[in-house]
Amino acid sequence: MSHRLAEIADALGARLEGDGDLPITGAAEPGMAGPCDLALAMDPKYAAGLDGGQARAAILWDGADWRALGLKAALFVPRPRYAMAGVTRALDPGPGIAPGIHPSAVIDPSAQIGTGAAIGPFAVIGARAQVGAGSRIGAQCCIGEDAVLGADALLMPGVRIGARVCIGARFIAHFGAVVGGDGFSFVTPETSKVETARQTLGAGQAETTAQSWTRIHSLGGVEIGSDVELGSNTTIDRGTIRDTRIGRGTKIDNLVQVGHNVTIGEDCLICGQVGIAGSARIGNRVVLGGQVGVSDNIFVGDDVVAGGSTKIYSNAPAGRMLLGSPAMRMDSQIELYKAQRRLPRLLAQMAELQKTVKALSETLGRRDRD
Repeated sequence: MSHRLAEIADALGARLEGDGDLPITGAAEPGMAGPCDLALAMDPKYAAGLDGGQARAAILWDGADWRALGLKAALFVPRPRYAMAGVTRALDPGPGIAPGIHPSAVIDPSAQIGTGAAIGPFAVIGARAQVGAGSRIGAQCCIGEDAVLGADALLMPGVRIGARVCIGARFIAHFGAVVGGDGFSFVTPETSKVETARQTLGAGQAETTAQSWTRIHSLGGVEIGSDVELGSNTTIDRGTIRDTRIGRGTKIDNLVQVGHNVTIGEDCLICGQVGIAGSARIGNRVVLGGQVGVSDNIFVGDDVVAGGSTKIYSNAPAGRMLLGSPAMRMDSQIELYKAQRRLPRLLAQMAELQKTVKALSETLGRRDRD
């Protein structure tokens, strides 16, 4: 797939200088670019790499002299990183799911398949399921009974969509994602040790008794808004009674666990290995860094940003920037970390002071005896 450089410039709203007829088939780092690659040299620190590659065109920083860099053309954009979204979109060939319905796909007669949908080999579409127009369903995907998948969805191979899941338009799910598995919800006939720990916060010694767990079935579903993306092997559990909900425009990375009854707002960014426990509520535009943990039944306000490995055990006010375990204000956590790094030196100084005080005490004691 080849594009003229001028076509890419138009798609990006970029300023083009030089030969707009150059063919572009891919994008590359400057030092690895071939003659038909668009080199991504959007900062002066990448300029030296152009000498090691064969690029004839590049995206450059504002004010760069593309002729002096040995190029035949250049693109200039106001926000280089944002331009990467447009470049990669234009050059991405997609997953290669063949048009039409593969003969090996198993589709219930009551399912509704929208116009132009593509369904790959060994996919299974359940009873009364609805697949939106223009959707692409990869090999070995499974869509459960009464599930609704909006228009222009893309399911990569191995995605599982459970029964009664409702998903908006332009949904993307990567390899192995699972939406609509049962929630992890169990109860004991008597008060459990978990309930006792929650009530007493571990005060005293709980009586040791045998316990067996009884499953609470998940009757709810999962509701996902439009323009949501799920990473590989991410799992979203169905609600116990009400639906688990993911808001419009939210992007979720690989290996994320979203528990039953969780509500996530719009335009959130949930990074890899995040775990959100049951019935937690996440506001709009929240960013959770890698390995963040959110306890059950708490609320994280709008526009909260939590750095990697933060553990949020209690409600987080809107707009707060959090870090650490337990979570605290990011600036306070950094100051605490700096203080912890100073502790070995402070302890060594304290030990020296103790020796000095002891020596002075012994000297004064001898003087008193003399």
